[in-house]
Amino acid sequence: MKRFLSCLSLSLAVAASGAAFAGELEDANALFEKKDYAGALKIYTKLANAGNPHAQQQLGQMYWYGEAGAVDEAKAKGLFEQAAAKGNKVAADSLVIMQQRVERRAEIDYWIKGYDGADLQSGEYRCPSPRIPAVSKLNDEIERVNKLVTNWQDCYNKMVTNLNAQSPLTKRIPPDIAKLMNKQETEASTAYLEQVRQNIAEGAKVNSKMILADFAAWRSATEAFVDQHNSVVNKAKN
Repeated sequence: MKRFLSCLSLSLAVAASGAAFAGELEDANALFEKKDYAGALKIYTKLANAGNPHAQQQLGQMYWYGEAGAVDEAKAKGLFEQAAAKGNKVAADSLVIMQQRVERRAEIDYWIKGYDGADLQSGEYRCPSPRIPAVSKLNDEIERVNKLVTNWQDCYNKMVTNLNAQSPLTKRIPPDIAKLMNKQETEASTAYLEQVRQNIAEGAKVNSKMILADFAAWRSATEAFVDQHNSVVNKAKN
């Protein structure tokens, strides 16, 4: 009987300890939801050191996404491995994603510093500048230039409409790549892609102003020539 009572006391102590851990875990989760990362980090760390797999997994996530201060993938991986060994599925899935990050590093980097937006200015969105002469003296050429500029304007408007529809350009990141990015990479990608969008928009705007200025100069010179030509013809008739 004495041995039984001893075992019973031990079981009660373990249960009490588990209940305490559960309460602290709930507290840590609540702090995390409120974005009190410092408070959550303190409790998760305590519970993770005590061997709690859920706390280890949560703490690993904080190090992975930089919510623990700075991104530390090595520390995150170690915590995920501890939690996964105890059957934590989220931690096991996180380890799979970490391996995928290694395998698809080049694709992740492409959206952080490699994408140039060329596909937004190619195909039906490629709008080459029309060649506008200084002046046109023949009706056929006048019609040709007007048609060139009209076609360019239609293409330009279509390109701008599509560019606006694609913004923010982070929407172009394949979902299977986006889910592999950590917080810092996501922020870097967002800033980089916005700069790409601005560069495209500004370049198109500057080019548009130049073309329209050339067109206005051509039209003015051509109209002046036509007026002069008509005046000469009318005088000859009189």
